[in-house]
Amino acid sequence: MESSARQVFTVDVLDRYPAKGRGIITCMAAGNDVIVLGTSKGWLIRHDFGVGDASDFDLSGGRPGEQSVHRVFVDPGGSHCIVTLIGTGGAETYYTHAKWSKPRLLAKLKGLVVNTVAWNRQQITEASTREIILGTDDGQLHEMAVDEKDKREKYIKFLFQLTELPEAFMGLQQRRAVHFAWLSGAGIYNGGLNFGATHRYSVAFISSRCVEETHSVHIIFVSSSSGDENFVENKALLNYSKLGEGSEIVKPSSMAVSEFHFLLLIGNKVKVVNRISEQIIEELHFDQTSESISMGIIGLCSDATAGLFYAYDQNSIFQVSVNDEGRDMWKVYLNMNDYAAALVNCRDPLQRDQVYLSQAEAAFSSRDFLRAASFYAKINYILSFEEITLKFISVSEQDALRTFLLRKLDNLERDDKCPITMISTWATELYLDKVNRLLLEDVSALENRDSEYQSIIREFRAFLSDSKDVLDEATTMKLLESYGRVEELVYFANLKGQYEIVIHHYIQQGEAKRALEILRKQGVSIELQYKFAPDLIMLDAYETVESWMITDNLNPRKLIPAMMRYSSEPHAKNETHEVIKYLEFCVQHLHNEDPGVHNLLLSLYAKQEDDSSLLRFLQYKFGKGRENGPDFFYDPKYALRLCLKEKRMRACVHIYSMISMHEEAVALALQVDPELAMAEADKVEDDEELRKKLWLMVAKHVVEQEKGTKRENIRKAIAFLTETDGLLKIEDILPFFPDFALIDDFKEAICSSLEDYNKQIEDLKQEMNDATHGADNIRNDISALAQRYAVIDRDEDCGVCHRKILTTGDYRMAQGYTSVGPMSPFYVFPCGHAFHSHCLIAHVTQRTNETQAETILDLQKQLTLMGNETRRDTNGGINDEPITSISSVDKLRSQLDDAIASECPFCGDLMIREISLPFILPEEARQVSSWEIKPQNNLANQRTVSLPV
Repeated sequence: MESSARQVFTVDVLDRYPAKGRGIITCMAAGNDVIVLGTSKGWLIRHDFGVGDASDFDLSGGRPGEQSVHRVFVDPGGSHCIVTLIGTGGAETYYTHAKWSKPRLLAKLKGLVVNTVAWNRQQITEASTREIILGTDDGQLHEMAVDEKDKREKYIKFLFQLTELPEAFMGLQQRRAVHFAWLSGAGIYNGGLNFGATHRYSVAFISSRCVEETHSVHIIFVSSSSGDENFVENKALLNYSKLGEGSEIVKPSSMAVSEFHFLLLIGNKVKVVNRISEQIIEELHFDQTSESISMGIIGLCSDATAGLFYAYDQNSIFQVSVNDEGRDMWKVYLNMNDYAAALVNCRDPLQRDQVYLSQAEAAFSSRDFLRAASFYAKINYILSFEEITLKFISVSEQDALRTFLLRKLDNLERDDKCPITMISTWATELYLDKVNRLLLEDVSALENRDSEYQSIIREFRAFLSDSKDVLDEATTMKLLESYGRVEELVYFANLKGQYEIVIHHYIQQGEAKRALEILRKQGVSIELQYKFAPDLIMLDAYETVESWMITDNLNPRKLIPAMMRYSSEPHAKNETHEVIKYLEFCVQHLHNEDPGVHNLLLSLYAKQEDDSSLLRFLQYKFGKGRENGPDFFYDPKYALRLCLKEKRMRACVHIYSMISMHEEAVALALQVDPELAMAEADKVEDDEELRKKLWLMVAKHVVEQEKGTKRENIRKAIAFLTETDGLLKIEDILPFFPDFALIDDFKEAICSSLEDYNKQIEDLKQEMNDATHGADNIRNDISALAQRYAVIDRDEDCGVCHRKILTTGDYRMAQGYTSVGPMSPFYVFPCGHAFHSHCLIAHVTQRTNETQAETILDLQKQLTLMGNETRRDTNGGINDEPITSISSVDKLRSQLDDAIASECPFCGDLMIREISLPFILPEEARQVSSWEIKPQNNLANQRTVSLPV
């Protein structure tokens, strides 16, 4: 018998004498905390523990004779109840509902003894039983349905009858996969019933008969579907011999089935038998009353919904409670080597470890080391990591040890970083050892893609890929290097982003394309491009340059050392210079402005035999279109030195000209081509003297270099003068001829020159006459202006103050002005507008700019001060310098007139500029806001005050 620290099943007395005064208990059923009792006097007693309610019904109806309840049936929900009553008048079947106050007789079942009921567990409701199956003691099956609101059965339909084997139905089960167990002659027949979900009628009924003390059980299936199907699963027979001691055979009188156990009523005690191990685990004893001991326990029943079991005798009801009956089931399954079921029933990691340990040891004993390794890896508590590894080391099973380590990694949590790193490193070394051993065993495995060697290599690389984040980088690389696995080292370096190692390897292998592919990967540092550029361009210049051209954010300046190294090597004449191609791409497409890049390209052009590319490069304006930007980005001094060194004279001429060294440009051009020299001399346009000097240099060269007869040389020199567009005259080139040259040869040129001079003299005379005539006209105009006057109407108003210009009155005279009688000084313009002087000053200062206004006010202030001093001198004594003072006043007055009266303020530029000004100036915003009409909020509180007129 199995021992346990705490009992699985416990017995308590639920009720004593529940049927007192109504006979003794004959049968009992339970469902959903509802208990229904049948008594020997025909009473039906119902207890609902869920709501604390109890009721009883007298089914005998006062009829004479013995009326005893044969069987009671309660649905799992505790709402529906079927009762079979047997009396002197035969058998009667009743139906009652939890809400009814009186049972209803099922008349169509009169005379039939109902032994079992199959409830439709999936469709039954509180209001309706839906389809239920009844089995009788004479082998008949009936279908019935009852709705609570109808107060009677909807229908009762005959389904089936046993004819060849007329036996009583002992049990029914409808449409549900459950455990079943029945008492048979040889033992307890048990298993599972699975009718599926597609059958309308899926009924198993069990009949039992006795032939010469041998009980037999027959299980018969009725289904609406066609075809032969086996609905019994995991069937077994528990022999009665296992229930007694020794050879004694004990037969239970009643039985109940829990999830894992049989409750068998034997005499006055219940033996609890584990359904899986078939071992007795407990014996339950009952506290019976003295008058019930002789009769013993009548039977057992179960409440599947509440998970309770009940036992009853003629006077008492006992409750059998279940206390976690599955807590030790993992041990039961483990002892039976049913490891899957044991794991399902484990409650904590320690229990699972026990199961895994048993599996591992069984596999290890059978020398299935790989399988054992998988189970050992799942153990976390009861066996240490070191103990397990030593087991595999002791039997020299490296493959199993590696498998254990890999599975252990799968079972570790991510937070266990230290163990993960340690195990991953050990697994790496085991992989490397395995690879080397396979290679030593079969060298040809390198070529065979299907060999174990290639398979383990693929597995090892997959492991490196999965473990790249947990493996220590330095340690792993040392391991790979020590085992000579260069390809795996490169593979791991690539995984860890150590692209420098990968690229270096590919360069050593001469695989420039693969190295460039790594450099173009996202996340690769751009600095590696510069570091490996010298090696790559020497290895494969074309592919390297193509890669540079499609790489973004590449700084060509940092590639100059690599390009210079490549350029220093000799190249065939027809070979495309890859560095020139890349530099042209940078300059023309990327618009690179780095002087170093431009200088390098210029130096490469200078070294080519054909200087056409060099000249095009020098003449192209790379800064064209940029505001205030340079036309070129190379160093002209460096370019000049380089071209002089490489004897690229035409390029030197262009550079001299570009840096405004025109004399040197012409001098050098004369050594190359006089036509080039003349073109350079003609480039100077803003300096006539320099241009003439350059042409004289060309002329001197032409005269000195001409060979032939003297007369012919003179004619060529004179013809050269026509190309200067008149810049040089015959007298300019005469000094270049020898002293003994005859003048006859220059007669025509000299005469032409004299005629030109004569024409210039006549033109100058005409210009002088025109200037004299213009001066006379200006003097006459000045004289006429002195006599100019204007007529003022006596009603003419001032344009600013709108007062009369000529009205006499008490006006303050402006200082520095001569007053005519009592009138104020004023201005009159040709357009007819007139203004008082002080009004005009105020108007102009308000509308002109700040600087001009300050000048006007300063002039007015000086005139006022000088006028006061003149007045004091006149009143107090003799003025020593009257003429000087007056002239100073007139000068200031003239400046003031120019400032305020140069044009009419209403007709001139001052008025035109005012068009663009706003009507309200910023400084007038405060005044404008004072004009706003604001709503009065408190009109009711305001008082009206009448003012006297």
